[in-house]
Amino acid sequence: MKVEEGYMPYKGYKTYYRIVGEKSKDKAPLVLLHGGPGSTHNYFELLDDIAVNGRQLIMYDQLGCGKSAVPSNPSLWTKQTWAEELIELRKYLGLDEIHLLGQSWGGMLTFIYMCDYKPKGIKSLILSGTLPSAKLWASEQHRMISHMSQEDQDAIAQAEATGNYDEPKYVAANDRYMEMHAAATPTADSPEPLRRKKVAGTESYVVGWGPNEYSPEGTLHDYNYLDQMKDITVPTLITSGTNDLCTPFIAKTMYDGIPNSRWELFQHSRHMPFVEEHEKYAKILTDWLDNHD
Repeated sequence: MKVEEGYMPYKGYKTYYRIVGEKSKDKAPLVLLHGGPGSTHNYFELLDDIAVNGRQLIMYDQLGCGKSAVPSNPSLWTKQTWAEELIELRKYLGLDEIHLLGQSWGGMLTFIYMCDYKPKGIKSLILSGTLPSAKLWASEQHRMISHMSQEDQDAIAQAEATGNYDEPKYVAANDRYMEMHAAATPTADSPEPLRRKKVAGTESYVVGWGPNEYSPEGTLHDYNYLDQMKDITVPTLITSGTNDLCTPFIAKTMYDGIPNSRWELFQHSRHMPFVEEHEKYAKILTDWLDNHD
């Protein structure tokens, strides 16, 4: 299978992209927006098998992480930087008509792009484990924290009250929380893209979002598209796991708010059903794309 890699000049830096498969006149390419901010494209390589059926995939490392890492520059980490990067990438690669999949923060970027920029040529959306509101997300994370041990709850509350996120008890509690609702630490048996060393976009995450998943204090703290969801008219597939950071309540809120949407809940998954229930996810995604070309 053909894989092409390259870089796009952007804001005096460079954005790494990876293209899998060949262009097809009958099947619009799928562009994938990774999470974080700062999480890299790596896990999306598990979806390469979708390209076997003639669907081209385009994934990239957003500015600030992976092969698009940059020197420290906190002023960059705003929603405009990442939305304009997507706009420029579509121009650079000639992506006139696409399907767009956003996972976690990538789904937030999808909301920003669709609602604030109203792009043309979007055949369908896939919102995977994402959110329409930072406030709603924080509320649901704290609800789930309330089911942890009292010791873990106290450690997290203390860190939030003091702003000290280096305290060992907090770090351990947060690690347990993320393992329950995001993903386990990769092991030697994990797929190679999950084990691969990468440059995490720590600065872009902390400045853009905050110190953890439940404390949105960064430039995206007021992110809210609850009222604008109704204006998204393209077909939209919402996916989430039962133990996801994107709780069923958050997913249902998107399903209720986006007019032409469908919701698939993955019973045995956390934040990445395309990893934990890969075959089922790939089948649903392939069928969805084929039905919306």
